[in-house]
Amino acid sequence: MFPILRVARPTDDLPALIRFYCQGLGLQRLSSFADHNGFDGVMLGHPGSAYHLEFTHEPGLQVGRAPTADHLLVFYLPDALEWQAAVQRMADNGCLPVPSYNPYWDEHGRTYEDPDGYRVVLQHSAWPL
Repeated sequence: MFPILRVARPTDDLPALIRFYCQGLGLQRLSSFADHNGFDGVMLGHPGSAYHLEFTHEPGLQVGRAPTADHLLVFYLPDALEWQAAVQRMADNGCLPVPSYNPYWDEHGRTYEDPDGYRVVLQHSAWPL
């Protein structure tokens, strides 16, 4: 059995991130909480996957934007139709690709910037297992 990976980070705009990751990237809301020890949050992913993303917001605290343009989440989508559908879903939701800080990701992928300035790559290749 493999462990579950949770990537967690704070945000200043929880609703904007939910729109980007759910409507744009197609993730689902797995769980959420409000005013839990002073924090609001949401877990996004796909049911049954070995990973999910958690975004939290602490009212009154400003966390700011990503420290660099090379802070990435990379999703490997080897199937051409699945990759094209993901890219189209991003376009349909007003998410335009940006040039990647590292040009490697532009060779077979598209890079998008979330509302906090963190970047997401939709990579049209397989990860070798």
